[in-house]
Amino acid sequence: MTLTIFGILGLLMLFILLGVHLAVALGTVSFVGVYWMMGSFDIGLSILSTTAYEALRKDVFIIIPLFVLMGDFVSRSGSANDLYALCNRAFRRLPGCLGVATVAGNAVFAAITGVSIAAAATFSRIAYPEMVALGYDKRFSLGTVAGSACLGMLIPPSILMIVWAVLTEQSIGALFIAGLIPGLILAVAFCGYCVWYAIRNPECAPMQAAPSLTDTDPAELRRQSLGGLAILGLIGVVIGGIWGGFLTPTEAAGFGTMGAFLLGLAKGMTRHDVLEAIYSAGRTTAPIMILLIAASMYSRFLAMGGATQVITDLLFSVSENPAVVLGIIFTVWVLLGMFIDSTSIILLTVPIFAPVATTLGVDPLAFAIFGILVIEAGLLTPPFGILVFTVKAAVPDPDVTLGDIFRGAIPFWILILGVAVLVLVWPELSTWLPYTFM
Repeated sequence: MTLTIFGILGLLMLFILLGVHLAVALGTVSFVGVYWMMGSFDIGLSILSTTAYEALRKDVFIIIPLFVLMGDFVSRSGSANDLYALCNRAFRRLPGCLGVATVAGNAVFAAITGVSIAAAATFSRIAYPEMVALGYDKRFSLGTVAGSACLGMLIPPSILMIVWAVLTEQSIGALFIAGLIPGLILAVAFCGYCVWYAIRNPECAPMQAAPSLTDTDPAELRRQSLGGLAILGLIGVVIGGIWGGFLTPTEAAGFGTMGAFLLGLAKGMTRHDVLEAIYSAGRTTAPIMILLIAASMYSRFLAMGGATQVITDLLFSVSENPAVVLGIIFTVWVLLGMFIDSTSIILLTVPIFAPVATTLGVDPLAFAIFGILVIEAGLLTPPFGILVFTVKAAVPDPDVTLGDIFRGAIPFWILILGVAVLVLVWPELSTWLPYTFM
């Protein structure tokens, strides 16, 4: 049986290396594995079709598109520009104020979109031109935009958290709340780096705010306040509702999307913008849905074949020291981040690694936040680095190179991994809020 399991997992790796779509690869190897164990085509097909049906019935299949749609409405309404302007006003006396404003804006925007790519594309067009126009170093500006966009995967609501919760059967609400403190710590660390960089390199980060963002015209200030404060109100509804127990994550997603829609209408969003937001949300979420169905089949195969126990025994055969085992998991995630996207890494590894962490006595919430942080760093890791490619495509500057963005993002990559280690060493950073208030 052990050889069968490793043979099937080897087939999965072969499919991935050949460039087969992950959903197809997961579905195929799951069916082959179940058929191999059961010896019956009909039984294998029945088990996997039942698994797909059960996956479709989960409420996560409405949470994900609603949160993505909420982010699209906010982005298309122009409120992200207002948010950035307000953040710039708030931090204009700090060294590197535009860098700090970019991080702060991304942190708040992350609490609306839940998708790092959306944040990277938005702030590449908003923040980067302002920073370069005021004499900020290009690499620093690009790295700040790409690095702070990672906050979208940690600060709730996060699509990665929802996927993780589905795979491990954890509470989505508890996982959202668990990410708040680590997310804020990471945002503060990013801001601290921006201030430190500006102090050390004043010629690369001048201490002045963008005139276009600090216009004192009362009408302009009211417009910016409407957009920025409305976003904070949406965050209060979503996170506050879940935290206070007034709303389930599904209900919070529904209220948040309706609020974002009304905000968009108030800001002049047209019928065309609404339709484009709906189409965009569909294009973003449909692949995730298919992956979740295939991942459910994959998890069923692993459970039936005892693959988790086999791999746990293999890891403990290397060392029984928890630090070593967690170090191996950490290394696997960092290496995978060089080649495949975050959602795929979670779908491939979490059904295997989560039970290993439980065996080691690691709190499931702390391990989830640790894992999301490490996997999140893969968004900035060459050669894949999907956020880097997103920034390259979105910035209105043809002279920007991928190398500039990767080098500028290195300090943010280091900080993400550093906070991940902190969460593992002090799990209370992620467990205190959900265990105390939920």
